Amino acid sequence: MAMAEGGVGANGPEDESLEWNAVDWRAAEDRVRRLRQRIFAATRAGDHKRVRSLQKLMLRSLSNTLISVRQVTERNAGRLTPGVDGRIALSAADKERLVIEIHRSPRRARPVRRVFIPKANGKLRPLGIPVIADRAQQARVRNALEPEWEARFEPKSYGFRPGRGCHDAIEAIYQVVKGRDPKRQWILDADLQGAFDHIDHDYLLGQLGAFVGVRPRMSLGVRPDV
Repeated sequence: MAMAEGGVGANGPEDESLEWNAVDWRAAEDRVRRLRQRIFAATRAGDHKRVRSLQKLMLRSLSNTLISVRQVTERNAGRLTPGVDGRIALSAADKERLVIEIHRSPRRARPVRRVFIPKANGKLRPLGIPVIADRAQQARVRNALEPEWEARFEPKSYGFRPGRGCHDAIEAIYQVVKGRDPKRQWILDADLQGAFDHIDHDYLLGQLGAFVGVRPRMSLGVRPDV
């Protein structure tokens, strides 16, 4: 595989060659970041037709595929943990094949591998581990979907959002309740038991509406655990 990033078009390789170690990662990240910004801006402007057009472009973008594969094979904590197919991608050749596989061949998601991890209270938390190809596909879809929803979420929402965390929420609460006579004088702390175990996937897919990355039981990796 001999093609470097300089020979790669915006929507895919000019042929089936790709050289992982020659990719211009800064350029690829810049392209993905700019496209995310355009999706965000179009959502804020209420231009839904443009949002869908830009999301299609993101899903066709080779830069997005490259960045997504790099994320799940080099940066994520679970990069060494295989799914039901026992496959991981450590070598440059493995990653090259994975890029071509998911960029050229959309397919149904594989079942996830079910494991149990201990919780602080001694109980076990079930965890589903998708195969590496599905993890990369999920990352590709996230880059198309996340900017739209970031533009739509409440500004004071902090859970599971990029660049935000519990410490940001704590700081926001402190700013509201500090002082001798704060406008807010109480805090509600609640936890939804088994929230992620009971989310209705069909309802979630319905909320995504006409998003171009959604096909029944495909892009979100919604398959029974094994």
